[in-house]
Amino acid sequence: SQRAAALGVLFALIMLLIIYSSGNGSEVFPYSRLRGRARRPPDLKKWGVKSGYLPVCGNKTLTARCHQCVIVTSSSHLLGTHLGAVIDGAECTIRMNDAPTTGYNADVGNKTSFRVVAHSSLYRVLKRPQEFVNKTPETIFIFWGPPTKMQKSLLKIIQRVCASFPNMTAYVVSPGRMKQFDELFRGETGKDREKSRSWLSTGWFTMVIAVELCDAIHVYGMVPPSYCGRHPPPRRLPYHYYEPKGPDECTTYIHNERSRRGNHHRFITEKRVFASWAGLYNITFSHPTW
Repeated sequence: SQRAAALGVLFALIMLLIIYSSGNGSEVFPYSRLRGRARRPPDLKKWGVKSGYLPVCGNKTLTARCHQCVIVTSSSHLLGTHLGAVIDGAECTIRMNDAPTTGYNADVGNKTSFRVVAHSSLYRVLKRPQEFVNKTPETIFIFWGPPTKMQKSLLKIIQRVCASFPNMTAYVVSPGRMKQFDELFRGETGKDREKSRSWLSTGWFTMVIAVELCDAIHVYGMVPPSYCGRHPPPRRLPYHYYEPKGPDECTTYIHNERSRRGNHHRFITEKRVFASWAGLYNITFSHPTW
């Protein structure tokens, strides 16, 4: 009977462990709330752009300052909005990765003051210079990526393109600033980026850079953090406006947020951070409105 009792206790403990593990499976990186914030966020405007962005070609220091900026996301929510003229009328316009304007200018405009580009999108941008370099020669490119990649092969590729287009201005995010981006993520979410197997998105880098450079920011096309959890669920939309047959937006967000295998962007968590910054840094969101 003692053996049976011991086996019963062991079985109960195993079941409790299974229940606990399954209950926390989706909590490895929860998107329902932020955790661990024990302080006010740092003043991002005091980071200093001169030390954070290393010149590759063009102007030697990133000294640009804008009173009013717009961030044009790559969201298909922008299709049919006819915002092109409004976007082009902004003092500074910021775009991301390889989001084109040709063929979409009625909705997303043409003007590009800054383009923030991830290491994974670098080839797609640089192999289309007529779209991304020649079309708007005033564009300032800011490339980001793991320092080991940026300081080796990718930096040389950017330098070769710069040699072919002498009017091009480009910077890379410095190793020290990359570390600051990671520390900011941990401070805002309570999660260590590497331990939680997270990749920061280009949107994360773009928002912080915009806060550094701009007095007021208007973000077009970014959905609020609660958007994909609505009932009934929102209609299916392509993740990118220029990829009509691409993956569904909410499917992409939720999969990345909840996934435990491999490294993933935590899009919804990042949006919750952005919402908390809105009042601090004069950020507004529309299409949809937050």
